[in-house]
Amino acid sequence: MTGEAFDRADSDDLAAWSGREAGQAAAYDRICDRYDEAFPHKEGQLACGEWLLGRLPSGARVLDVGCGTGLPTARQLISGGCAVTCVDISPVMLERARGHVPEASFMELDVTDLHRVPGPYDAVVAFFSLLNLPRKVMPRALGLIHDVLAPGGLFSLAMVEADVDDVPISFLGSRVLVTGYMRDELRSALCGARFSVESETAIPYAPASTAAGPEIQLFMNCRRLE
Repeated sequence: MTGEAFDRADSDDLAAWSGREAGQAAAYDRICDRYDEAFPHKEGQLACGEWLLGRLPSGARVLDVGCGTGLPTARQLISGGCAVTCVDISPVMLERARGHVPEASFMELDVTDLHRVPGPYDAVVAFFSLLNLPRKVMPRALGLIHDVLAPGGLFSLAMVEADVDDVPISFLGSRVLVTGYMRDELRSALCGARFSVESETAIPYAPASTAAGPEIQLFMNCRRLE
């Protein structure tokens, strides 16, 4: 949370948010070595990437919010001719992504600081990164994504379907705070943030690890409205 991103935030709010995000970043630092092994099948993400590549011109600027290890999305988009900027709060994840996708640009950044990213972008992707935000922050985060997009820009995201808000879970042995939406709620949140939802898919997913449970993954491809 920053003063620019959250109007009227007092010093206690800022300190609490900074502490929360430091904990989230540290958790993903610890998870990094196991993440791709636990989630090897990412057909939903790859399908969204194909949807984007079928609509974007060569050289399109794409912002990957919560890029993780850079696989498969940043790698797919770079290979498809896009110029990709990767942001993540985890320095360990970013370092891994640099190894996988050296052609991309990288910024260690919280999603609530996206006003610092030099736009506009032709597309934004956020695969399983926004689920790390409490619901009260989601409208602001979606607003920042809207603002960094060019008019008519594309936005693809993935969330886990669940009716939970900022609850602690054990994820691959680390404690993380997660939020979920039912699909109608997620669609409503996107429409409220001035996006049109152009396609959506729900996929049952079983991670290749007993340290993470089965889930329903929601993928939505959107377009920025004025």
